[in-house]
Amino acid sequence: MSNDDQYGGAGHGEVGGTGQTRTRLPEAPADPYGPARRTSRAPRSLVTVVGVVVLLIAAIAFANQSPDTPDDRPADDAPAATSTTATGTDPVTGKTAGIPKGFAHDEQGAQSAAANYAVALGSDGMFRKNTRHALVDGIYAPDVASRMKGPQDEAYSAAFLAKLGLDANGNAPQGSTFVTRTVPIGTRVENYTPTAAKVSVWYTGLIGMSGTKSTDPVRTLWKTWTFELSWIGGDWKVVDDTQQDGPAPVPGDVPVSTSDDMSKAIKEFGGFTYAR
Repeated sequence: MSNDDQYGGAGHGEVGGTGQTRTRLPEAPADPYGPARRTSRAPRSLVTVVGVVVLLIAAIAFANQSPDTPDDRPADDAPAATSTTATGTDPVTGKTAGIPKGFAHDEQGAQSAAANYAVALGSDGMFRKNTRHALVDGIYAPDVASRMKGPQDEAYSAAFLAKLGLDANGNAPQGSTFVTRTVPIGTRVENYTPTAAKVSVWYTGLIGMSGTKSTDPVRTLWKTWTFELSWIGGDWKVVDDTQQDGPAPVPGDVPVSTSDDMSKAIKEFGGFTYAR
């Protein structure tokens, strides 16, 4: 991955770090999780990027209602329960190929689109050709999507998949579970107009192979993914995107789970649709 500081604009809040990192197709497998997605601004150097990010662990909003104050008035100096209630309108209900669609034509809609697109691009569907093409078509602007597919298919080669422990079709070996999820923690609007928006998504992710014979255990990642969106055909579509590491918290002291527990959790716990 190469550093590209031209994408480090100021935003409405701090997410951490300066300078952005454009994810590019590596010449050597130094980072096995970051091959192909694409760069839409330079067709010649269509050094694709694998929307391979990681899959994040979800952040859920809690409404803190106190049974002792049914009239919702604060006791003493305590904040009212409504001060911690989630805000914003509900996310979209429509989907195409499993991807939420029909986001609101405003800042909140752009943030919801960016968060949901990060989740989709960090899924295991990116490692299988047919589902990868469907994801790309549903998320990127048509002209960008058409340029991405060929280079991405080359990037997700059998040799690359083998390095992750997958077969040529992107499937994990019997008895193992390939884990890849992105979980948005928050979003930040870098800039917004009715026709274009730039939104950063701070997320954590899971990636690795869970299984008794795995040599690549599931690990966590912390990154910020910045999407440049355009309002096209009644929805927000991605025209460019970059990533940078962090901000990352201090690791906790929770004991590491067994591979069986991790595989079971991945199969039993589903994902979310995200909205502001």
